[in-house]
Amino acid sequence: MAKKYADLVKNAVGRMVPTEVNGQKQVPFQGVGKFKPETSKHGPKIVSCADFPEDGNKEVTSLKEALVKAGLKDGMTISTHHHFRNGDLLANKIFDIAKELGVKDLRWVPSASFPCHEHLIQYLEDGTIHHIEGSMNGPLGRFASYGKMRGLGVLRSHGGRYQAIQDGEVKIDIAIIGAACADPFGNANGLYGSSASGLLGFALADSQYADKVIVVTDNMVPFPCIPWQIQGNYVDYTVQVDQVGIPEKIVSGTTQITKSPDRLLLAEMTAQLCWEAGIIRDGFSFQSGAGGTSLAVGDYFAKIMRKEGIKARFARGGSNKYLVSMLEEGLIEYILDGQTFDLKGVQSMADNPNHVWTSPFTSYNYHGKGNFAGLVDVVILGATEVDVNFNANVVTHSDGLLLHGIGGWQNCLFSKTVILPIPLFRDRIPVILDEVTTICGPGELIDVIVTERGIAINPKRKDLIEALKDSTLPIKTIEELKDEAEKICGKPAKANFDDELVAVIKWVDGTIIDSVRKVKP
Repeated sequence: MAKKYADLVKNAVGRMVPTEVNGQKQVPFQGVGKFKPETSKHGPKIVSCADFPEDGNKEVTSLKEALVKAGLKDGMTISTHHHFRNGDLLANKIFDIAKELGVKDLRWVPSASFPCHEHLIQYLEDGTIHHIEGSMNGPLGRFASYGKMRGLGVLRSHGGRYQAIQDGEVKIDIAIIGAACADPFGNANGLYGSSASGLLGFALADSQYADKVIVVTDNMVPFPCIPWQIQGNYVDYTVQVDQVGIPEKIVSGTTQITKSPDRLLLAEMTAQLCWEAGIIRDGFSFQSGAGGTSLAVGDYFAKIMRKEGIKARFARGGSNKYLVSMLEEGLIEYILDGQTFDLKGVQSMADNPNHVWTSPFTSYNYHGKGNFAGLVDVVILGATEVDVNFNANVVTHSDGLLLHGIGGWQNCLFSKTVILPIPLFRDRIPVILDEVTTICGPGELIDVIVTERGIAINPKRKDLIEALKDSTLPIKTIEELKDEAEKICGKPAKANFDDELVAVIKWVDGTIIDSVRKVKP
């Protein structure tokens, strides 16, 4: 296999990044909106219906048979999706089979990995898997952080993954799509069955652009499987297994509103800021995550909306029981959902026509003719670190370990107002720094930092500063917040890095915004 990386250069945010990664040429980050590719979209090989069963039945007896028929061999790129989240049962089986067949040097491109995939470390060690190109949550990220992966990790946002597949940066040889419900022809959805996950949008690009596509389900129904979130016309083989996912482990984040007084204060201040700034108004739109603080922000939004008689036009999901309750109450007209974070969201998507499933193409793909992100009035996000230039980090902590994925975070930065409610410090370590450990999002796209000890508004948002000039909220500068954190906790120590790179962070346009260096044990 090709060497991990070569030729480090300084990009537009001053970070040293490679111009070659795992044998592929790369483009350093040039600035927001500056890189515009001049090539065409990738296209898979043309196929003929003459090579597929006339009766439409593409079912084979096992996943192993499907992988063999798909031509699994050394050096291939294998993709999976993460709608089952920590309840995924498929990815581990795929690489168990690869090991059994003696296949080596596979590139795994998951839409995200989770602690349930710790099983795969043995295959990274023995060379079955060469490297991972996808968000690494937990043990796999820790493994990569210590320089143990043969290739360089590549982390992308949800929209960035679609972009990379569409643009041909990632050419998938075999895509394996786990579905709660499918028919023998390959039509599939995540809505019905014992492993219902809600939707299959993260597998859309895989189905459209991979050379071979395998749909795996534990709920094979007669044709047609309706609705078809994945169209069988893209699918080569279908497989029925005993269980494809554990729905109880789909649950993400806390899925419960925080009870922490500090976090509740963050949420209340965020909602008050949005109300005083005129963001919460009839017909507005919003997005918030599944963590306890974000859920609390949504709850405070709901209280304001009830009191003032306000209805939102739409909310962007990840959906959860709290967002669903707002839909059912009539506080919002539509949920435009990218993934479901609990089983109430799954049920709502199946039952309510105003709970609409979307995909990274419609929501987030930067190389499309527009996307949903820029239509959202306000988005509430988290971060592991922020610096005085409003740059933010979501993949590493100050110790440098890769423990989180990017998800849709980068893509959401194109919303009209981006607010990060974050504690001033965690475990006595300041969260606001002179310089973040890893840049995942440039500060020009981040508008407001809300902490329990004050709120910093990006100086470029003069409209927000003007709207809140008479507010009782504790408005401060970002430097004041940083100084306050350091007075309480002291100046944070920098991570103990080696010079070797272990991963790169892609920006939404496919350029490299930062590198992640090896952490010394």
